[in-house]
Amino acid sequence: MSDSATVDAFDVQILRALCADGRISVQDLSDRIGLSTTPTSRRIRRLEESGIITGYSSLIDEDALGFSVSVFVSVQLDKQVDDALASFEAAVQKFPEVVDCWLMTGNRDYLMRIATTGLKEFEQFLVGRLTKVPGVASIESSIPLRRVKSGGARIP
Repeated sequence: MSDSATVDAFDVQILRALCADGRISVQDLSDRIGLSTTPTSRRIRRLEESGIITGYSSLIDEDALGFSVSVFVSVQLDKQVDDALASFEAAVQKFPEVVDCWLMTGNRDYLMRIATTGLKEFEQFLVGRLTKVPGVASIESSIPLRRVKSGGARIP
């Protein structure tokens, strides 16, 4: 079901409701979208089996856990060959400070979001760990002032 044309209006309502409240009961979801529970359950299962719904999780307030500073970091490697990319990606997997990491097009190879308790912890991560990853040629950091929009996924 990777083709978006196979997702109908009920599926879209289900996806939007689950994004807003992943713990909503099938009964409440059914009431909200105007279908009985059996077809609603079938649709949820079909969305899961097709890979459109990939799982369920909790939204966590990083600031409430003490991770009040996010920093966006662009990394350029000295070589863009498969081994260098794989080596960098393996290193990043071990860093709990790296919340998101994207392989990019353009003049930088990776864009990451780092979450730390403050600038001192970010400096320790940057100097003590990230700059020591083999193959890192340059790093550019940007500190966001505030989040303007947040969303888990784009839904039709």
